[in-house]
Amino acid sequence: MNYYSTNQSAPVVSLREAVVKGLAPDKGLYMPESIPHLPEVFFDEIGRFGLITIARTVARAFFGEDIPQTKLDEIVADTLNFDIPLVKVEDGIYALELFHGPTFAFKDVGARFMARMLSYFVQEQRQEEVKVLVATSGDTGSAVANGFLGVKGIRVFVLYPSGKVSDIQEAQFTTLGKNIVALEIDGTFDDCQALVKSAFMDEELNLQMNLTSANSINVARFLPQSFYYFYAYAQLARQGISTDVILSVPSGNLGNLTAGLFAKRMGLPVKRFIAANNRNDVFREYLQSGKYTPRPSVQTIANAMDVGSPSNFERILNLYGHSHEAISKDISGYRLSDEEIQSAIKGVYKGSSYLLDPHGACAYLALKEGRKA
Repeated sequence: MNYYSTNQSAPVVSLREAVVKGLAPDKGLYMPESIPHLPEVFFDEIGRFGLITIARTVARAFFGEDIPQTKLDEIVADTLNFDIPLVKVEDGIYALELFHGPTFAFKDVGARFMARMLSYFVQEQRQEEVKVLVATSGDTGSAVANGFLGVKGIRVFVLYPSGKVSDIQEAQFTTLGKNIVALEIDGTFDDCQALVKSAFMDEELNLQMNLTSANSINVARFLPQSFYYFYAYAQLARQGISTDVILSVPSGNLGNLTAGLFAKRMGLPVKRFIAANNRNDVFREYLQSGKYTPRPSVQTIANAMDVGSPSNFERILNLYGHSHEAISKDISGYRLSDEEIQSAIKGVYKGSSYLLDPHGACAYLALKEGRKA
């Protein structure tokens, strides 16, 4: 399958080129030329399938033309060596637990898949060492560092904002050594992301360093995140729940939400999505007004969502033909304060003994609000 730039002024490329380049020369993000639609029988039987079977089915639909099936199946199995259970929080509300991977971050899925796919392409082409640049507000750095640790032919540089990630997350990507280099930046996540993007736009630097990105701007990072949306639905189907499914997604750089929207385009029977924002709510504002006004991010207790200029907004626009009406029909957005998030964590734990993290609490509150609409 070929991939085109969202800015539509760069040449169409192969999957290998899209993964290795990360960002298109015209500063756009790569998108697949078509989105495969899975057969109805797959959804009729999905409750019988496990995570690996579901992920392999989705992966083959997207990547089967470019990677041998045995290798692709191996990549999927190596990536998903942990479970992703759907757990009941209270009547009508379930949490998809994406923290069972090695770094306890939802990004373990995308980061591990990308590491293995990129390694395959590098070794297949016998090309020189690839330098991976990644900006992080917390989760991405630890997941990418762990996923790429010790992978031959790849060196990773993690840019993170000083004092704005948790101590545990910082330790996860600053203490590994080997092929992982951490760079502490005096600024915000948006500053880190801007540095990464500017590096990709420097043609001379790209030629010298052979750069790519492991942020969700890379198709090999965000597309595999669609796997667990199908698996969540499968677990609901086993309980006899298959209609009126609403998915509330903690939203920062919008890669996770975009993966869910791709799953819907592939046939996943989801009624609608909710984008749960903290105080960095430029996407919620867009959904309500049709105006997109990126701005510097502010620090919150849901720090992995502290993004003032979400990269994957371009992909969502492109997916819906730049139609605000179509986007707002499928997605609603809500903004939650730190105080509301803290209150939700306490309230849910008191009521059901289920402990939400700040990002999950944000999604929980947004879902509660969204179900009233």
